[in-house]
Amino acid sequence: MSAQRLYPLQNVRNIGIMAHIDAGKTTTSERILFFSGKTRKIGEVHDGTAVMDSMAQEQERGITIMSAATTVHWLNPYNQVDYRINIIDTPGHVDFTVEVERSLRVLDGAVAVFCAKGGVEPQSETVWHQATKYNVPRIAFINKMDIFGANFGNCISMMRSRLKTNAMPIQVPIGKEDNFTGVIDIIERKAYVFDDITGSTFETESVPMEYQSIVKKYRDELEEFIAGQDDALADMFLEGIPLSVQQIKEGIRKATLELSLTPVLCGSAYKNKGIQMLLDAVCDYLPSPSDIGAVTGFLPDHPEKTVKRQADDEQPFCGIAFKIVSDPYVGKLAYVRVYSGTLQVGTTVYNASKDKRERVAKILQMHSNQRQEIDKTFAGEIVAVVGLRETTTGDTLCAEKSPILLEKMTFPEPVIKVAIEPKTKQGGERMMDALARLSEEDPTFKTYTDNETSQVIIAGMGELHLEIIVDRLLREFKVEANIGKPQVSYRETVTTKAIGEERYIRQSGGKGMYAHIVLQIEPLDKGKGFLFVDNTVGGVIPREYANAVRQGIIESAKGGVIAGYEMVDFKATLLDGSTHPVDSSELAFKICGALAFRNTAMKAIPTILEPLMKVEITLPEEYMGDVLGNLTSRRGAITGIEIRNGIQVINALAPLSEMFGYATDLRSQTQGRGNYTMQFDTFCEVPPQVKKRIIG
Repeated sequence: MSAQRLYPLQNVRNIGIMAHIDAGKTTTSERILFFSGKTRKIGEVHDGTAVMDSMAQEQERGITIMSAATTVHWLNPYNQVDYRINIIDTPGHVDFTVEVERSLRVLDGAVAVFCAKGGVEPQSETVWHQATKYNVPRIAFINKMDIFGANFGNCISMMRSRLKTNAMPIQVPIGKEDNFTGVIDIIERKAYVFDDITGSTFETESVPMEYQSIVKKYRDELEEFIAGQDDALADMFLEGIPLSVQQIKEGIRKATLELSLTPVLCGSAYKNKGIQMLLDAVCDYLPSPSDIGAVTGFLPDHPEKTVKRQADDEQPFCGIAFKIVSDPYVGKLAYVRVYSGTLQVGTTVYNASKDKRERVAKILQMHSNQRQEIDKTFAGEIVAVVGLRETTTGDTLCAEKSPILLEKMTFPEPVIKVAIEPKTKQGGERMMDALARLSEEDPTFKTYTDNETSQVIIAGMGELHLEIIVDRLLREFKVEANIGKPQVSYRETVTTKAIGEERYIRQSGGKGMYAHIVLQIEPLDKGKGFLFVDNTVGGVIPREYANAVRQGIIESAKGGVIAGYEMVDFKATLLDGSTHPVDSSELAFKICGALAFRNTAMKAIPTILEPLMKVEITLPEEYMGDVLGNLTSRRGAITGIEIRNGIQVINALAPLSEMFGYATDLRSQTQGRGNYTMQFDTFCEVPPQVKKRIIG
């Protein structure tokens, strides 16, 4: 392909499609591909023919598991400008939330899809807060306006109350459920009535009489808000001069980029209604890479010195590898967001996170699992790179002569684990290789060997997550394995402050080993992890020995002190100690640190933490009593009960250990009419009777 930039930077959009499971993200993505001319045939999720769901497991289950990237082009009819839109379709199931997290880290804007019946569902809130964390501007698309129970106004209210966002309609639906026929553009005061058979064509009409009052209401609200953001427009508004279409569009765009407004559109992706207008809105209101401004990092050797990179081809190259994929044809693929400069095939880049040099063998433009080779990419683009052997998720890539290190990506820890063993001896090496490649792809998937049982353990975000991993082992890597029962990943922590003194002395005829430290262990606030502080004075313990103590504590903490679980949320302070001029060494202080940690932590009244899950259950009212009773028996705490579209919704917090098999119980108690979603919330201390059972 040509090495010239084909689209000006201001005409590029990097967006994600995000939502709760089954809200219609992938169906929306498939329609975008079709209407933009990228595909000639519409793929369907339920048929397993969706282009963006290329994995066999996705096609069989009808869900998105791995985020998929593609690029489309769209001619915006309002300004007659041709746009390049890089799209990432993200999963909706909570077990694969890492895919959303790392996609939002590198995207400039997002389309949040909501079900017109369900409104703001649990995972909708999760992905919304993830987008807020990364300051990603959003537009909302209320999908499924054609299904029974669709309620546009209720969705707007839920967005405002649950997401605390200034959701403002820029469209209203014409009809709903079976009578949903089109949408009305509030800004241009036009009605788009879709073809009843395919929905892919539409007629432009004037606003029907029965909708004029609601259009006026929303238009007035929009004008008032936009006028409040600009003094000149405020004067016009107060004088009763209506704002022009261009002024309103510019005002919406500015407010969307500042995260003070969420424009809301509607339609039915499955019935092909509203997709063209959604693409127009992506071009009109979501940011280009140049709108986002400079990306900020720091010098790898001087973390106190910040560095900025503008979205400009002339700047030094800078990008982040946000996703690693094991490809059967080309090996390891690293998805890279280019923030500044250009990247060319055959060049060497510097991995600032690993202090390694990497050679770019190929650059690929991705379309789901299909690819097109290009010889050069530019600022603002998202591509896949072949040849980066040392690079992992979250690593910063840059020009060696202009180093920069971007903020690291953080991921949740696994909450569920199972033991796994190959069915044959010959399969052992292949299994370990496959597990290493899978853990490189997915930062929330961990694998390790249990020191006590020598079993290989795999850990993930939920039962479905591990089920998919095992399925991929069998299909992709041809590894047959036996799987144990799911177990909860508990944690340990301390509950009070304690001080301990430890001496480690060994003599064996030659040079001996000597280390002496005084250590204080105390609890930290929930979620703070581990903090080490060296409070020694006068050089009684050299810095390298203090670092060895820290390393010994870290390694010892992985095995806990009472039940073998990793210890978290504690502070270790090195208070005092002594050295020997001949026998002291880093190894001696590392061993001493590990022993001091174990002995001191035992004095600090250790306890066990368990993962607490946020549960939302929807069910008909007549089954409430049985379901509430069952939930209470599982140590569930009810946090709220509400009625949503005539259906009872129970919100609760429950320990993961008590929720295994809950799907079967709920089905039997509600005659198959109840549904639930569950996602990790926090770790909390287990009750005494449970602690006793765990310790044994």
